[in-house]
Amino acid sequence: MKPIKKSSFSEAIIYTQILDAKTLLAVDARTTIRYLDIESLSLMDELKVDVVHTRQGSKVVSFSPDGEYFALIDKEYKKSMLFETKGKKLLTTMDRHQGEVSCVAIDPNGKYMFSCGDDGIIYGIDIKSTQLAFTLPPHKDFVTDIAFTEDAKWVATSGYDKNISLYNLAMMTPQGKLKAHSSAVIKLHFLGDGRLFSLDKKSGAIVWDAKSAKVIARLKGIHDEVISLCEASKSRFLFLGTKLGYILVYDLENYEQISKKYIKLSDAITSLNFNEKREELIVASANGELLIYNIFEQEGHLRELFEQKKYANLSSCIKENPLLVYTKPYKTFEILWEKTIQRAKLLLENCEKVKAEGLFKDFLVIASKKQQMQKLMSEYSEYEKFLAYVKANRLSLAYALVNLHPLYKETKVYKSMEAEWEKDFALSKKYMLDQKLSHKVQEILAPYRGISEKTLLIQELTQNINAYKRFKEAITQRKFKLAFEIVKQAEVLKEYPEYRALVNYSDNLYIKAQVMLGNGDANSALKIFRVLLDFDDFRDEAKESIEKIEAERKFFTALKEGDSTLAYTIMDEFEELKESNNGKMLQTQWEEDFEKASDIALYADIEGAKRILAKYMNIKSKSQEIADVFSKAHIVQLYRALDEERDQKSIENGIKNYMLYYGLTKRIEGYFEDFKGKFPQSKMNLNSQKQGSIQNWRPSMIVNSIL
Repeated sequence: MKPIKKSSFSEAIIYTQILDAKTLLAVDARTTIRYLDIESLSLMDELKVDVVHTRQGSKVVSFSPDGEYFALIDKEYKKSMLFETKGKKLLTTMDRHQGEVSCVAIDPNGKYMFSCGDDGIIYGIDIKSTQLAFTLPPHKDFVTDIAFTEDAKWVATSGYDKNISLYNLAMMTPQGKLKAHSSAVIKLHFLGDGRLFSLDKKSGAIVWDAKSAKVIARLKGIHDEVISLCEASKSRFLFLGTKLGYILVYDLENYEQISKKYIKLSDAITSLNFNEKREELIVASANGELLIYNIFEQEGHLRELFEQKKYANLSSCIKENPLLVYTKPYKTFEILWEKTIQRAKLLLENCEKVKAEGLFKDFLVIASKKQQMQKLMSEYSEYEKFLAYVKANRLSLAYALVNLHPLYKETKVYKSMEAEWEKDFALSKKYMLDQKLSHKVQEILAPYRGISEKTLLIQELTQNINAYKRFKEAITQRKFKLAFEIVKQAEVLKEYPEYRALVNYSDNLYIKAQVMLGNGDANSALKIFRVLLDFDDFRDEAKESIEKIEAERKFFTALKEGDSTLAYTIMDEFEELKESNNGKMLQTQWEEDFEKASDIALYADIEGAKRILAKYMNIKSKSQEIADVFSKAHIVQLYRALDEERDQKSIENGIKNYMLYYGLTKRIEGYFEDFKGKFPQSKMNLNSQKQGSIQNWRPSMIVNSIL
């Protein structure tokens, strides 16, 4: 792969960000911020901060999406700083970490700056007010990385404790931990469709379903230290940049490695980014190179080669850039190849071997296709013998050849054989049930003796005829639960057409119920789901569907009657309701109200927060989020008391009250350090105070003043 554009700088490029359609932001190891023309890479503007960073791979700098703010770790890694980009104006610093600051980040909405430390603590600073807004659940060891979903609703943090913590920023609630790594997790990145990529110190890479906390896949083939990464082409590809200068690429649909050396540079890959509009991979290295690659650059050339039937050259292009297999010209080529295979099979079925071989003449220059062709011809080498056995009704020999050559199962002759067997077997079952005709069964099934897969069914037919009679009777009487109980006792019944018909019937019922739901006919769907309770494969889903339909009825009744408390309660129990129009409306309303209340809590407006959150006070699931709002407001009150130089005793009383309501939180710990700085003579000890818990907080505990 060759770059289509490149530029060089004197220092390593450690951070890149696409600001708009025309501007690429690039930051080097001396924190020189450059604004580059995305087309030519020419310098448009420059800003020098002159903070030297020696770390590669950790987030030492981060910009808001619009570039108006940036977060930075100082050169001694002791504090994190928030700047307004215009004029390099320092807005606030965070120096509370016990140890070094490990990484910083600004969320995709540009609302919070996050400061992560070796002490395992993650502070969230509100950018507008520059005040500490919250702390995330801490890690037992130092924090290694932080990542956000594109909509900034979720944040993930990783640590040396091998754990990944998930947090819902919109609701301000912990969402649990992901545990599957055997060593320290060092990299995180949210992918599309609610997936999370994580990488540990031993190069163990996992793709998670963040919502269910389940492992989707483990990526293989990473044998070097990964420093940078990015996803591309609408979450289709994952690029990993390594310390030795390799770029690996993975398919995010099947999680297979596409290439272990897609690009090779002479130095470490310090930053990766992707321009979706231009389909360009932006690569930066430790020696100051900034390179742009078009990942589908040769697509036009590939189309020309395909049209000219120069398949050998086409194969060479793919070898040079394996991502070209995802382009339309190559997919068209693969469709042509599959059609050629199918046409060849039809010719071989008609014993026209020479014509079949002739179809492949243009493909023989490609080794993999030639190998497939040879395998196909080899498979059909005994096909004429197979036809002769069928014609002579020597079925045991014919089936033996099919076992040797599984492709024969796709032929019309084999399908005709199987249809004849189904017919004979069904007739035998019918005769078995009639004493006057049962003597004919042996004659009907005689040609199938010696065929192992058929012999077993024939033996079981004789042994299970009574079970078969009961099974048919249960179906006739629509006693489906009983029918499945009989099948459990006689597994052979699963081979009978009646069983397959019963399964198809249940499938059709399920599809019909779903169509009814889609058309808004919940009553009719409910009747079908009650029938499906008798079918093992659908019992659990039918039960869930019945509960969901009944919950939806209660939900809409609650909305109609204006009972929002009940509506939210039902919605908390049935997550699917959140995807309905009414559910989205309620969720949006809650998120907007929660955000408003959180914002005014920064100004200690208790009454204002109470007015906004009044209708949510009796909703149990929202209790902790509401508690967090008032906890924040009361901390602001305590800080104001310090600023107003209130007396020591009244402030100590406020701290005690806070502990009674909310327990020992990171907020009160941080505040207590500031309190002790102003009142060093105080003998107060937080750990000796009577403590409540934010988990046990109730709205009745709201007070206008914590003092």
